[in-house]
Amino acid sequence: MFGTTTNDTAQQILQAVGLGAMEVPAKLAALTAVDARYLKDLKINVTNALDAAALQKKEAYLLALSVAVNEKLPALQGGFEQLALAAGATDKEVAEVISCTSLMNANNVYYRFRHFVEKEFYTSAPAGIRMSIMANPVIGKEFFELVSLVVSALNGCQMCVSSHEEALLKHGTTQQRVLDAVRLGSVVKSLGVLL
Repeated sequence: MFGTTTNDTAQQILQAVGLGAMEVPAKLAALTAVDARYLKDLKINVTNALDAAALQKKEAYLLALSVAVNEKLPALQGGFEQLALAAGATDKEVAEVISCTSLMNANNVYYRFRHFVEKEFYTSAPAGIRMSIMANPVIGKEFFELVSLVVSALNGCQMCVSSHEEALLKHGTTQQRVLDAVRLGSVVKSLGVLL
């Protein structure tokens, strides 16, 4: 009676991701109706991932935005976009994160194909995918690589994940920062299942 109810927990989750004014979605409401213990885990997972020490608040929200875009979750995209802007992101940074997510989708399909087939013709042919956005990113090369890594992990491209993780380490990124970013991506994706 004196503790937090699951309905309060669902509202707190929505608040943490910029959707505090939203009515509790049906799947989340179904868990609330049966007092599902998982909601408490999800709330802790979301808040811990967004508050990871190796990520600035703006970075966490921009990474979460890339997940929302990748997973086609418009409400969550709007929530994280507003949170990122409130945390100091610019419109150009938001646009670049969206662009990076789109580019990684092209690359992830293409390079997964090359990796799966493993034929000389495909692996030696030029990709033919224009990637000039990577040359001088508004969000900086290191963070562009971090977004690229998270999206590639979501899309299951082993080649891209390995390549971006290696590039990040060469930039001086800590393994903890890499881990925190990927954890954030996985947690936001798990939340998206319920929205």
